[in-house]
Amino acid sequence: MAQNRYTCLTLFINPTQFAPHEDLASYPRTLDRDVQILEDLVDEGYKRQWQERYAAARARLETGTTGKDARPGTGQPLDAPLVVFAPSRETMYPLSTIPDEAFIDEMDDLASVTSKQAGVTKDGEAQPEMDATLMLQDTSKQRGAFVQVKGWGDVLEGEARRTYIALSFDNVSAQFFQGVATVCTKLFNAVQPDHAYFGQKDIQQALVLKRMLQDLLCDSPSAENLHIIPTTRDTTTGLALSSRNAYLTPLQRTQYAPALFSALGKAREVLLSGRSASEAIKVATDELMRVKKEAERQGVTVTLDHVDIFEPGTFRRLRGPLSSPTSEGGRGEKRKAVVVGAMWVGKTRLIDNLLVGWEAGEEL
Repeated sequence: MAQNRYTCLTLFINPTQFAPHEDLASYPRTLDRDVQILEDLVDEGYKRQWQERYAAARARLETGTTGKDARPGTGQPLDAPLVVFAPSRETMYPLSTIPDEAFIDEMDDLASVTSKQAGVTKDGEAQPEMDATLMLQDTSKQRGAFVQVKGWGDVLEGEARRTYIALSFDNVSAQFFQGVATVCTKLFNAVQPDHAYFGQKDIQQALVLKRMLQDLLCDSPSAENLHIIPTTRDTTTGLALSSRNAYLTPLQRTQYAPALFSALGKAREVLLSGRSASEAIKVATDELMRVKKEAERQGVTVTLDHVDIFEPGTFRRLRGPLSSPTSEGGRGEKRKAVVVGAMWVGKTRLIDNLLVGWEAGEEL
């Protein structure tokens, strides 16, 4: 908000980037709280001025004194420094192309929804039970186009979060990043921002979208104007803040969830010391396996998903040192890298990353 006269915040829980086995139905929905936090960011003086202008505009509409008949000085455009765009699923994925049953509200009681769809028909034939949550996430029911992110969306998190849903128009396997790229393209088209801001915590998502904007020659925003914002962390433990942290128990949140950040930090130190990416990955993996054994003694399940290191511009996995020896015996220029990791603490999947040789706000 400090960098722009107007800011539009988009809020949308996107069904197409959840796999059928993932937590769409239970994903935290805190729109009222989010809006309240945003309102607290707006200067009180400006908010009061805007409310007064809004009230005056409403009065003009109700009395019909608009246009030439409006009082001098009251024809100002109504603007606000912050607008929230929270579209419905019907807006983002129009019902004209998706069966009605795909839009059962995930906040409904799924058992009651399923009971309406299962049972006996008028003809006395058994009707197969339909999983409402699966229908919401079934991209095969969507006949509109999807943005393809083959190659640079297939690795790392894309590889780990495949949805295994066939798209109806070309039978390719839909993946997490196809859902992300599709919904963000729709949001960019709706808002047409000059600048867009994405968090570093989902670093591959932000980098994939940068590549998408570059590949599609977009200018709302341009690839250069998609900015990556450093991860916000718990000031005590370093745990990356996330909606899914609400799933964690107090013990999981304070003692075991922060282990991912700590392990990735140790891997980063290994890289900065000049050792290889393979050694860095081993150090982080060994640390997380130690935490896993410790957690088991307290009845907490910790499962390592992956630790990896890649180049931000190409998504190429790195295994050697960041700089190679020169012919003169010195070291060449260090490559930029991202140290990434994912693990499960109980039933909660956590992701995190640290940057090496570059900062979130700089261009690649």
